[in-house]
Amino acid sequence: MSVGPIAYDEVLAERVKERLEPEGVTAKKMFGGLTFPLNDNALANLYEEGLMVRVGPDGMDEALSRGKEQTGWVVLAEDTLDDDIPDEWLKWAIEVTAELPPKK
Repeated sequence: MSVGPIAYDEVLAERVKERLEPEGVTAKKMFGGLTFPLNDNALANLYEEGLMVRVGPDGMDEALSRGKEQTGWVVLAEDTLDDDIPDEWLKWAIEVTAELPPKK
């Protein structure tokens, strides 16, 4: 069975990698995109649709005012990905994901 090509914004992928590598997070190609795990829990995913970050249940109201929900995650609106805005989202995702128990 052949899987289609992985499609995501390469420039954004490099920006996210640069931001997360100092935190010890490295990218993995998974599920047709790029996943960024912390303690084996995904904190962000990059797909053709955009950057999706974990915000946790307590952050949903605020997150939804700036993105769209996808079952406990928020897909960031294209216009929020300019300049340093992804750093704010990635920091939030790191904080929420760090609270999860490591997967075994």
